[in-house]
Amino acid sequence: MKFAICNELFEGWPFEKVCRYVKSVGYDGLELAPFTLAPLITDLDAASRSELREKAADAGVEIIGLHWLLAKTDGFYVTSPDSAVRTRTAEYLVALAEAAHDLGGDLMVFGSPKQRSLLPTVAWDRAFEYAVDTFTRAMPGIADRGIRLCMEPLAPSETDFINTCEEGAQLLDAVGHPNFVLHLDVKAMSSERIPVPDLIGQYAPRTGHFHANDPNMKGPGFGEVNFVPIFSALREARYDRWVSVEVFDYTPDPETIARKSVEYMRQCESLVASR
Repeated sequence: MKFAICNELFEGWPFEKVCRYVKSVGYDGLELAPFTLAPLITDLDAASRSELREKAADAGVEIIGLHWLLAKTDGFYVTSPDSAVRTRTAEYLVALAEAAHDLGGDLMVFGSPKQRSLLPTVAWDRAFEYAVDTFTRAMPGIADRGIRLCMEPLAPSETDFINTCEEGAQLLDAVGHPNFVLHLDVKAMSSERIPVPDLIGQYAPRTGHFHANDPNMKGPGFGEVNFVPIFSALREARYDRWVSVEVFDYTPDPETIARKSVEYMRQCESLVASR
């Protein structure tokens, strides 16, 4: 496994400072939220993308991809009954994939609960059909840029559409594209009735990315979730991709969260390896 961290934690920091700090405490990857780069990803020109990629490389950090894809945007919605909105959304997902490629990444995480939740007049089954349409339109262009789109099931407290790994897998099957894969998130999986290690064992073969966090909205090791069984399940499943720290509660401070999260994950990884 390789450890990364999401950059929105470091709000207000110069990009090169973020890269240097995360490398200094033990991360090899950085996952970016588009809204931290520009209002729309299309506002970030080629020169700016190249500069960000070079700054990360100079610090010894790899930009692994993007998440929070539609956060803080308007006019995009994957489950909209309006075909024009779905087309526009699919086109923007392709634009995001182009940016991810330019930045050096190869993955995007689709969470974006506010741009997928059921609209008042749309039933779940119909929303599913609309989502299939949106992602089916987007996937060829996303794949052409060498990007895997990782669909993230989210807890019912965040959205009412795709809440379980099973529902996420159903969406993957309906779209049927090899670059459309699953994303697993500890906080979200903790809302399911099936234990997190069991979900990993079942769905890791279809998983392209993994977020480490706690239901208390903080980083790994800051809550009650024991990551030893989680890392053991990932090891047994031979998951060798990125594990990214994603948090929503930024207390006490970004430095402490980043440092203690990776220290805890390394400790858990060592315990699993020694068994």
